[in-house]
Amino acid sequence: MANRSPSAFRRYRWKELGLLIIPFMILLLELTQLLLVKQLKGDPAASFTFRNLPTAQALIPMLGLIAVLLGTHILFSIFFPKTDQLLLPLVGLLSGFGVLMATRLGPNVNDPNLGARQLIWVILGLLVCIATLFGLRNMNWLRRYPYTWAVLGIILVGITIGKALSVRNLDSPTHDQLNIGPLNLQPSELLKICIIIFFAAYLSENRDILSGVTLRRLRLPPLRQLGPILTMLGIALLLFLVVRELGLALLIYGLFLSMIYLGSGKISYVIGGLFLFALLGFIGYGLFGYVRQRFAILGIDVVTPGHFDETLYQSSAFQIVQGLIALASGGIIGSGLGLGHPGFVPVVQSDMVLTALGEELGLAGLFAIIGLYLLLIYRGFRIAIETSDAFNQLLAAGLTSIFAIQTIIIAAGNMKLFPLTGIPLPFLSYGGSSILANYIIIGILLRISHNTAMEREGFA
Repeated sequence: MANRSPSAFRRYRWKELGLLIIPFMILLLELTQLLLVKQLKGDPAASFTFRNLPTAQALIPMLGLIAVLLGTHILFSIFFPKTDQLLLPLVGLLSGFGVLMATRLGPNVNDPNLGARQLIWVILGLLVCIATLFGLRNMNWLRRYPYTWAVLGIILVGITIGKALSVRNLDSPTHDQLNIGPLNLQPSELLKICIIIFFAAYLSENRDILSGVTLRRLRLPPLRQLGPILTMLGIALLLFLVVRELGLALLIYGLFLSMIYLGSGKISYVIGGLFLFALLGFIGYGLFGYVRQRFAILGIDVVTPGHFDETLYQSSAFQIVQGLIALASGGIIGSGLGLGHPGFVPVVQSDMVLTALGEELGLAGLFAIIGLYLLLIYRGFRIAIETSDAFNQLLAAGLTSIFAIQTIIIAAGNMKLFPLTGIPLPFLSYGGSSILANYIIIGILLRISHNTAMEREGFA
């Protein structure tokens, strides 16, 4: 027993525990501030005293999340001691902020239970992450059946298209949302994971053939290798033409370009893909009025006096202009959590949650949030670099690219740097499907990091 105790002590994930303390303190302080603001707003004549501090009962939701995160940490220490120790604190802090913002924004969108539902989704996500870790003891079964994942992705696309065709207005965007009883599910959240698994398995098998392409000789890979890739590219085009959801098409196309570059190392694929993207974008601009409208919103001038287009603002630019006003009013340090006016921004709980964060946490808060995403992306790519298996490298890098591309698209859309699309900001936007899918990705990344560490120590 004396020999085992020091070993168990050294194996414990002390770094992860230490890093979890910081999110716990931040989340409890922010929830305390939010409850204080709510109480003082209800009684403007009241002044701050220690008696106004929220009770332990009021902090139970956040304490429950902290308890689940601690339980997950202990479970990792027992069964998966070699997994990356930064991912759980990072996603725990981002998810906690997502719960806080859902709680804060619920009354503004006439849904006081929004925060409670988001908390339930996060807890379910952590359970799904744990189940993914236990279920993927052997990663080979993901690699063996690439076409199974492709077929599953096509089925999900078919479900999405079927939902889109039920909408009669063919010149307006639709959303890939299925209503099953009380649940609202988005097939695209699982679709992106299926696409990454397919590409990782397929490209790891055909890496040598695809990397042998040269533009000077105008030699392309054989159709047998190129066909499946073009099929997955066609899915992105089909989603754009039929589902008419620009954000989803951009995400899948971005993943396609990322994976083809990671798998081949050839920039020529990316250049050709971007050229094709520009061509398809021009065609879509001419075919669909809503695409022209979204690009017109990018040109609205909200600064120069006398140049503001009131008609465009009232018809389609109201959301983005209100979001810009919210970001501008936040300044450097923000108004404080609970002290802003995010209710003026439509769909602020999902599409525009970044503007609410910018208004109440300020530019400094936004930099901190973006820094968390950058650190999450860095850890994902580091996991990919450290593994020696080609499939695991592509899988980890591709799944990490999902976080990177989604964050870029929605953040640029909120800031009027890019047409606004309806994809969620990972871990922060309200939505059950997105939370579950993101935690599946985290589970896969943790399993890859654990397997890599075990292989290096000779235990695998």
